[in-house]
Amino acid sequence: MFSLSKQEEKIFRRLDKPKKIQDFLDTLSINFEPKGDTCSSPRVVLKRKSAHCIEAAIFAAAVMTYHRQYPLLLDLKANTRDYDHVVCLFKSGKYYGAISKSNHVTLRYREPVYTSVRELAMSYFHEYINDAGEKTLRSFSKPHSLKKYGTEWVTSADDLWEIANELDEIKHFNILPKGLRLRKADKIELSAGKLIEWKSSSKKSAKI
Repeated sequence: MFSLSKQEEKIFRRLDKPKKIQDFLDTLSINFEPKGDTCSSPRVVLKRKSAHCIEAAIFAAAVMTYHRQYPLLLDLKANTRDYDHVVCLFKSGKYYGAISKSNHVTLRYREPVYTSVRELAMSYFHEYINDAGEKTLRSFSKPHSLKKYGTEWVTSADDLWEIANELDEIKHFNILPKGLRLRKADKIELSAGKLIEWKSSSKKSAKI
């Protein structure tokens, strides 16, 4: 399936539950993109043994497809002073959860306890802060299925910018009520927000 190698298929086969996919992604280092922006395929992620958020979400979606589950991505869009984040949605019964790779302590895996996509997206709101203490999450996308792209993307040697660009452009739902002024994060929240798992000499390490 997907023209996977024997080793790739062995990995995909054993990752038969969302929590197993998450545990596997947690073993990969963060892709700090030292040679420029990437949106790598699952095959490249396995070869490089690193991923950032959208690469991990796409990898998770590929594994979900392998196990005949819906490959759904969710885009969390920040304001212009922060970075967007992408997760892979999954369902347990009627409840939503999310597989998520982040270098930060807060924007990570979500258990399937949320009754709607909006409810899940809002679970990221208060901890989605930049270095200035602003709460920056502004909208979330409708679930974006990767079924429309066929299967060649799973093992592509090229970056998957078509997926990334369409995810960025699809319908998003605003979060903030009109005119609402937000309180900034306090010192202890800022300290928690700066806790990272993987270190890099690049300034970008604090933003992934």
